[in-house]
Amino acid sequence: MSPSLTRLFRPFSSSRLSLHPEGGGSNIPPNAQIATVAAGCFWGVEHMYRKTFEGKGLLDAKVGYIGGDKKHPSYRAVCTGNTGHAESLQVVFDPDQVTYRQLLEFFYKMHDPTTMNSQGPDTGSQYRSAIFFHNEEQERIARDITNKVQKEWWNRGKVVTEIIPAGEWWDAESYHQLYLEKNPSGYECPSQ
Repeated sequence: MSPSLTRLFRPFSSSRLSLHPEGGGSNIPPNAQIATVAAGCFWGVEHMYRKTFEGKGLLDAKVGYIGGDKKHPSYRAVCTGNTGHAESLQVVFDPDQVTYRQLLEFFYKMHDPTTMNSQGPDTGSQYRSAIFFHNEEQERIARDITNKVQKEWWNRGKVVTEIIPAGEWWDAESYHQLYLEKNPSGYECPSQ
């Protein structure tokens, strides 16, 4: 794994994988990549990505906050809408099994990218639709897919998904990780 990717990772939210930057026993291939998206309530987004891509190239997923200007934001602070952060999902994936393009095409199929700062009953800038790219190639792919989505898939309204550089990522509190797996009869997210 490249040193730049290693710096981005913290211990994973799932006990299924472990990351050992020194090399010993890591299940993460050296070509692993990161994708970061926001599509409403992060519980549902994480659940849908895991359900769809686990065993098919998704190596891990964690929910957290990105796109804001406050250091170490808490869930309560993000919910005020005053930090600028979006509830987001960050996935680590093997591009030999699933491509960034496939992950983004799924992103557009699993939520409504035409609603500004909301998904279903969840409203506020923390529920906005956004793609946070990690390099120029991801930006190019994100813009290409978004144009395709607007022209071919979403004729019911203008796609308002933000495509912006990934800034600093903050893991959400541990009780948010794998939330719908731990609470299967819990809150139904609109993205499901």
